[in-house]
Amino acid sequence: MTQEATAPGPIITIDHAGEYQDRAVKLQGWLYNLRESGKLLFPIFRDGTGIIQGVVSMKEQPEAFDALKGLTQESSVEVTGTIHAEPRAPGGFEIRITDVNVVQRVSDSDPYPIQLKEHGVDFLLDKRHLWIRTPRQAAILRIRAQAIRSARNYMDDQGYTLTDAPIFTPAACEGTTTLFEVDYIDEQKAYLTQSGQLYVEATAAALGKVYCFGPTFRAEKSKTRRHLTEFWMLEPEAAYAHLDDMMELGEGLVSAIVQGVVKNRRGDLEMLKRDVAALEKVVPPFPRITYEEAIAVLQKSNNPAKFGDDLGGDEETIISKSFDKPVLIHRYPSAMKAFYMAFDPARPDLALNFDMIAPEGYGEIIGGGERLANYDTLVERLRQNNLPEESFQWYLDLRRYGSVPHAGFGLGLERTVAWICGTEHIREVIPFPRMLYRVYP
Repeated sequence: MTQEATAPGPIITIDHAGEYQDRAVKLQGWLYNLRESGKLLFPIFRDGTGIIQGVVSMKEQPEAFDALKGLTQESSVEVTGTIHAEPRAPGGFEIRITDVNVVQRVSDSDPYPIQLKEHGVDFLLDKRHLWIRTPRQAAILRIRAQAIRSARNYMDDQGYTLTDAPIFTPAACEGTTTLFEVDYIDEQKAYLTQSGQLYVEATAAALGKVYCFGPTFRAEKSKTRRHLTEFWMLEPEAAYAHLDDMMELGEGLVSAIVQGVVKNRRGDLEMLKRDVAALEKVVPPFPRITYEEAIAVLQKSNNPAKFGDDLGGDEETIISKSFDKPVLIHRYPSAMKAFYMAFDPARPDLALNFDMIAPEGYGEIIGGGERLANYDTLVERLRQNNLPEESFQWYLDLRRYGSVPHAGFGLGLERTVAWICGTEHIREVIPFPRMLYRVYP
């Protein structure tokens, strides 16, 4: 062997293999699959950034051949070789192997449980800590990471300051029926947060334009493909902002997330067989319709919806079919919205709120609007909703001391990523899903 062939070369990741064509490199990862063809082996390796095919000849590299022959799936390995273009291989490149170091061999008597075949969903969820190693699940998680990066970059560029909200809270903000109660210290009761909104209203009064981005919890006994009991939300809030400001911000944010994924994770989208051309169309402006116009759309589709009805998954799906971009539905009846939502001065029976509905039946990805700024009105709304005023004294202080018009929204990360990826169920877009009957692993 020549010195060039045996030199270990730089340690690289698979996603950058194309930059090292005809050069000796070292990969560190795991054996995903192995195909044998006579005196040739064709292993496929993964390292978290992608997969790459290798090739090794028994005649030319007998030691590397012996190390790989019969090697078990998911054994961890360090592989040295030369990168070459190969259009037939996954990713368009392969590594011609010269040396293999098996870091840990998976036992033949206790093989890797997720084989390259169909498995039931419950089995895969029980093995979620291993399921995430598969190329499809890894691609989804990389897209999720890019969505988070794009979202934060966009908010930062708009002049919003990231301020974290607490996970333990003293009271509800969305409704007491979906709270997780926690035994706090010295017999106190606390709750896992349903939203960071009330707290970013406070930091908005301090900093002007803010957002929080973290986990939220809803004890909602729902088993639909759109629901989790633990999920992540990005929640901006801005002082001196109104409904139209938030609708415009929501359009820009969602477009930035989608286009960031299209630009930086196109290969992952294509691996998921996602229609990238459809995602490229997701740029502002988005269509906007009133709640009453949405009801009319539903009635034309023979849906029995009427004014005052909430829009569930079926209704959102019907409406979304009329558009190839997310659609904003604004000004719902006040009676069906949260206690803090402002009223439309022209029609007090309507709230200054909006929901953004994703295309293709993925449902609501943003909900928000303008907040009540008047102290007396907010107290009245707390009483109407039978909420404990003593728990909201700090929140009422925001209306006692320098209250201003302000608005914001919450974007559900998992629903957004599920739509971008085209997944059937939201459980695939979070590393470890928490659902109605699942808290393991």
